[in-house]
Amino acid sequence: MLLTRRTLMQTALTLGAMHAFPGLTWAQARPLVFATFTGSWEEAHKAVLVPAFRKATGNADMVLDPMLSVDQIAKVNAAKTNPPIDVMLHDPGPALQAIAQDLVEPYPVEKSAYYKDLIPEAQVPMGPSPFFQVVGITYNPETVKTPPTSWADLWKPEFKGRVGITNLNSTLGTGFMVELAKMHGGSESNIDPAFKALEALRPSLAAVAANPGQLATLFQQGQIDISPGNFNAIQILKARGVPVEFVIPKEGAIAFKTTIHIVKNSPNKELAFKLIEAALSPEVQAQLMEEPFLIVPTNTKVAIKGELAKTLAKDHAEIAKKFVFQDWAKINEQRSAWIERFNREIRV
Repeated sequence: MLLTRRTLMQTALTLGAMHAFPGLTWAQARPLVFATFTGSWEEAHKAVLVPAFRKATGNADMVLDPMLSVDQIAKVNAAKTNPPIDVMLHDPGPALQAIAQDLVEPYPVEKSAYYKDLIPEAQVPMGPSPFFQVVGITYNPETVKTPPTSWADLWKPEFKGRVGITNLNSTLGTGFMVELAKMHGGSESNIDPAFKALEALRPSLAAVAANPGQLATLFQQGQIDISPGNFNAIQILKARGVPVEFVIPKEGAIAFKTTIHIVKNSPNKELAFKLIEAALSPEVQAQLMEEPFLIVPTNTKVAIKGELAKTLAKDHAEIAKKFVFQDWAKINEQRSAWIERFNREIRV
């Protein structure tokens, strides 16, 4: 077993609690464990959500454990009766898998002070959505003089050899393929038109990135000029001085609900509920909407302003008009097969 500093601190906290309260089991005594995402998500939650949770609970012990959704699900599946995680964070595809595998609790909506204030798309009984991720078109304004307005612009001849995409392992890559299918008569159940359109795009592709982070690196290195892109990732690039802009295509921005869940059999259900309540609160969402985080709020009590209002939508009513929410239950039915087909057929 690899003992990290974090592991040792967590163990010490747990042993201290068991010494103070001899009736506690090991599981009951350990701090709340919140599995967030890595990178900017971890930074945002460390800076805003964790302090708000500690303030609301009298400084309750908790551990922020960043990892991918697939790893969260694997860890909880490996110890369902004594899960090592109390709160999971998921994109829509993994969230449905976690629910189908009976790994999460229904959210106690009747106890929540904020659930009713969420926009309808964020009111998910098995785990509400405190945040959205938004995908549009990313481009280099120094080389792309006329800002793109449609996903179809990626096929323009002037971008030959300068287009980037991600593979289908990422939510971004799969979401883009579904929109591509819809543009050409397909749907969440019929992806064939998207593969046909990608075949036509192959001469223009400079790279197929393994994930959104690698796509950002390609912009930094000047290897691509235009691609589907995540709004938050673009803001990070801009802050580093990389010439890059984000636009919503006329077909609409792809929006991913990021949901937060109480893990089934968690020994810390009440603290897990309080952490999620903090994430849903207007105070935390208003802070996360500010730079450098620029996370889209879902609580209708939060007035959208700043860079979000300028680039994405001025209020929640406009979000409903401009954002496209895809049917991930349908997508999940065939996603594994799509990934295999993509890896077999789409090479640069």
